[in-house]
Amino acid sequence: MRNPVQTQPQNRQQGGFTLIEVLISVFVLALGVIGAAGMQLVAMRTGQQSGAQSLAVQLATEMADKMRANGKQMNQSDASNPYLGVKFDSVNDTAPTAPAANCYNAACSDAQMAAFDVYEWKKRIKAVLPGGRVEICRDAKPWDSAKGTLAWCAATASNKTTDPMVIKVGWNGKGKNADGSSNGDGKYPPAVAITIESYTK
Repeated sequence: MRNPVQTQPQNRQQGGFTLIEVLISVFVLALGVIGAAGMQLVAMRTGQQSGAQSLAVQLATEMADKMRANGKQMNQSDASNPYLGVKFDSVNDTAPTAPAANCYNAACSDAQMAAFDVYEWKKRIKAVLPGGRVEICRDAKPWDSAKGTLAWCAATASNKTTDPMVIKVGWNGKGKNADGSSNGDGKYPPAVAITIESYTK
């Protein structure tokens, strides 16, 4: 009777991870997490700026429609136009003063309606735009080519009555420009400029 062949057990090397491999894996994972977090922050900031841009366009368009609807006030001379020359900075200016007439529940004249429109507009600017600022003026060159941005109304009263009437809206983003970047002069420019003229002219 033959004895069964006995085989010697083969030496098998046990595979595993060394400490260096673990550290490299953790490092690569950390880089991925940091990159994902950075992308998330950029996406949140972009979404916030896009929302503010949409609000600014909506507010400027809303005021333009109200101005066009109030043709009698718009067709007056520039000195008598209650819309022209509106300036409001929600950070540095005091809260807008309520007009004498509340046109939501009372019949208003054209002049009263204009005052009420401006008051309600300023209130909304202060409520929905961070550091919101608005101006309505005549401006033939609202674009500042040197800085590559829109510009606020000129400080001097040199604008001609033939220049287009412009509504300008801006807000204070994380940077100085409306997109969050900085223009280097410590001030943020308007993000929206809409040209307006009365339909009844």
